[in-house]
Amino acid sequence: MATMNDVARVAGVSTSTVSYVLSGKRSISPDTRSQVLAAIEKLGYSPHAGARALASNKSNVLGLVVPLPDDVNVSVVMQFVAAVVTTARTFEQDVLLLTQDEAGGIERVLSQSIVDGLVMMDIEAKDPRVPLLAKFRKPAVLIGVPDDAHGISCVDFDFSAASKMSVRHLVELGHTKIALIGSPKASLDRHATYADRVLKGFEEASRESGVEFASRACESTPEALLDTLKELLNGPSAATGLIVHNESLMPILRDTLAGLGLQVPQDVSVVAIAPTDVAMASTAPWTAVSIPAQDIGRAAVEMVMERMDSEKPAEIRLIVPSLVPRTSTARLA
Repeated sequence: MATMNDVARVAGVSTSTVSYVLSGKRSISPDTRSQVLAAIEKLGYSPHAGARALASNKSNVLGLVVPLPDDVNVSVVMQFVAAVVTTARTFEQDVLLLTQDEAGGIERVLSQSIVDGLVMMDIEAKDPRVPLLAKFRKPAVLIGVPDDAHGISCVDFDFSAASKMSVRHLVELGHTKIALIGSPKASLDRHATYADRVLKGFEEASRESGVEFASRACESTPEALLDTLKELLNGPSAATGLIVHNESLMPILRDTLAGLGLQVPQDVSVVAIAPTDVAMASTAPWTAVSIPAQDIGRAAVEMVMERMDSEKPAEIRLIVPSLVPRTSTARLA
């Protein structure tokens, strides 16, 4: 296997000159640079990643902070992770996954320059990690929008608009009693931004539309779903339109409704706020506002990389939702 010394010998230059060509840290004449590159190609030399990192003062590693509390759907989270990793590779970046959200772990990788930039997921309204991240002034992007981003760029799905769009779709179909089955209580208690914004959008659109409305947090279990449906779909205020923002419940929702003697959409219309694969994984696909995990993950990496190359101002980028009507919603008879 060729070494840097071999490249220097074939090119007729010093080893340090080869290093400078690889790192770009010093100006090298075009002729000398061409000699070195020709020798590298001839010998098939591939510099060690660690050496490149030392030479350039860059690790070529992105950190991805992905805490996994019990109230999140891991399969959905992994869609975001896959998008970040895939996009990072197009920039020749590796990804260091941090699944603990303690400040110590984030501080360690930033203070020791283990990563060149950071993407942080599962943002809370008053997230204690955000001011810590801002202190280090490393290129960073939040997937989620806290109350105070401390000058850090954010990207997210516009969950509030998605919820409003879902309400308006049901209202246009004649539904006047609408209910939201939301994230588990823990998500709302810790003010996960996606859970808060879905609820806020639902309440605002329902009030604007003048419909009766109710919302319930729901644990991701069959028993919790059954109890929640019984509460929302019985009595004089029984909902005829449901919005569900809880991916774990979608595979069992239709059968649970059938067990209560309710058919979709004849008795109750359902709109899912969920990734497309979740909405489509049913014998009759759900009307849905799709959560574009791939687009969000890709945008997060692109935004970090932009800030590695320049002092670009912070921005908040919200991905606009779209609703796809399918067979789970119908005009109220």
